[in-house]
Amino acid sequence: MAQHFSPPHALTRLWRRQLTHYPPPRQRFGYLMITIVSTVVLYYELYVQGAVATTIIAEFEVSFTQFVMIAVVGNLLGAFAALAAGLADRWGRANLITGGLFVTGSLVLFGLPAARGFGVYAALFVVLCVVEGMILVATPALIRDFSPQLGRASAMGFWTFGPVLGSLLVTNVATNTLHTHPDWQFQFRVCGTVGLIVAVVAALGLRELAPQLRDQLMVSLRDRALIEARAAGRAPARDGHWRQMLTADVLGSAVAISLYLIFYYVAVGFFVVYFATVFGYSEARANALANWYWISTAVALVATGFLSDRLRVRKPFMIVGALASALGIALFAMQATQTHTGYYRFAAVLVLIGVGSGLSYCAWMAGFTETVERHDPAGTATGLAVWGWINRIVVTIALTALTLVLPATSTLADKGHHLAELTSRYQSQLSTLAALTPDTEARLLAAPQDPAVVDAAVRELLARGLAADSTQANARLRRLTEDPVPQADRLFIETNGPAVAQATKDNPGQWQRWWWVCMIAQLAFVPLVFVMAGRWSPKRAREDALRHRARVDRELAALHLESPDLRATAETQGRQHR
Repeated sequence: MAQHFSPPHALTRLWRRQLTHYPPPRQRFGYLMITIVSTVVLYYELYVQGAVATTIIAEFEVSFTQFVMIAVVGNLLGAFAALAAGLADRWGRANLITGGLFVTGSLVLFGLPAARGFGVYAALFVVLCVVEGMILVATPALIRDFSPQLGRASAMGFWTFGPVLGSLLVTNVATNTLHTHPDWQFQFRVCGTVGLIVAVVAALGLRELAPQLRDQLMVSLRDRALIEARAAGRAPARDGHWRQMLTADVLGSAVAISLYLIFYYVAVGFFVVYFATVFGYSEARANALANWYWISTAVALVATGFLSDRLRVRKPFMIVGALASALGIALFAMQATQTHTGYYRFAAVLVLIGVGSGLSYCAWMAGFTETVERHDPAGTATGLAVWGWINRIVVTIALTALTLVLPATSTLADKGHHLAELTSRYQSQLSTLAALTPDTEARLLAAPQDPAVVDAAVRELLARGLAADSTQANARLRRLTEDPVPQADRLFIETNGPAVAQATKDNPGQWQRWWWVCMIAQLAFVPLVFVMAGRWSPKRAREDALRHRARVDRELAALHLESPDLRATAETQGRQHR
């Protein structure tokens, strides 16, 4: 039965967001920009805790393993939320995004900073991950709807720019504010405020294509007249999408990119922990270093989009990018045990990884949506839901493995910060105690005013070279007796000092092994590229586009749109949208 569109009533406009016609260039650009900005903010909210991870661990007095496990649980539940978002065609993609932004903004602004215990914090963060899992499907689906295949890579370049720019916002805000606002809650409040502002913008301005329009394949903007003519006489497709998407090319390519992005997800969540525990960087310095990675990735994403669309191929960009980033990760792994590696050497390696990642990920997103469209354009949300589920499952497994591969990091994150604080606070007293024999120490603490005991202690300090003369030695002894190290603190130092020292020794090697795993995962991406849709040769791709244009012209003629006036209108629309 023919379906007739009717514009939404003003009172229901905030819910009924479907467009009855393909939008003109300015409106289409606006919808794309709102979707991209929404993606940026969403990932800013999801990743903000990574910038202050060491502070959160210390304040809640939890282990590194416990901290990682909230991300594990969040990603696991987020995987099934992504599957549920396969119903986005029915609920409305724009509604999912807008509603999700209000939920995540409220959680980050009001919920997480107000958490008084780790249990509450963890529960709220898991909810944040669940909502993110749903929007992970809806945002690229909208990008695909508003971008024909011949401009798909450019559009997806800006979408993939979202997670990277979100990460860049995290590190930039942290770098510039942690010195003046060291409390971790400040980072969340800034982020949540931005999130709610963008939620309002999305509520007022975001729209989506009606199912009859978006369920069709659009290769170029010249197809608009045909797509709108078809839409006037068809019902939305609803069934069979899941069976169509459970195929080797869709599943294989989803696994490929999920493995490829393991390094990225660890970088987002744990770069600060890595550089703090291995190289002694502050949170601000570690975030500043990460900026090199995010900026180079962002630039490569956008540049790749334009180049890929111009050449009309995706796969060569994926292969070249994967090999470049894998090489960069290999170099990065080699530096893990070189604890004197300079800041700018790290920066250069991260730029190589970032450029390679941008090449691969942008081209993959375009190629994946085209692989899904090869089966059924109406199944876009379903195909992206399958990818979202696989992606989150792989991340869940990777983060679980991370806690097993890095026991030294757990020790340093759990005990190292407090141990460093105590040894710094009582540096003089501890060095004095280390120079005294146990017998002298016991007698001094029992009778600090006894001249004979003090003389014996002074002689031991002089003998150990801890003081140049008796005046310095007596000053040290007064500091020890007037501000002694509390028994609980001494017990903590004595109990955990050896373990922390051993962890400090083991930690670089354990991280190095993990980075090698990430490199192998990136290399595993390469053979799975071959199962995806798309040409390797720009010449063949251009020939495909010409054949498609001829088919469109024939179908327009069959639909009685061959009259000069209607054809002129179609040509004008195509020129306006180019």
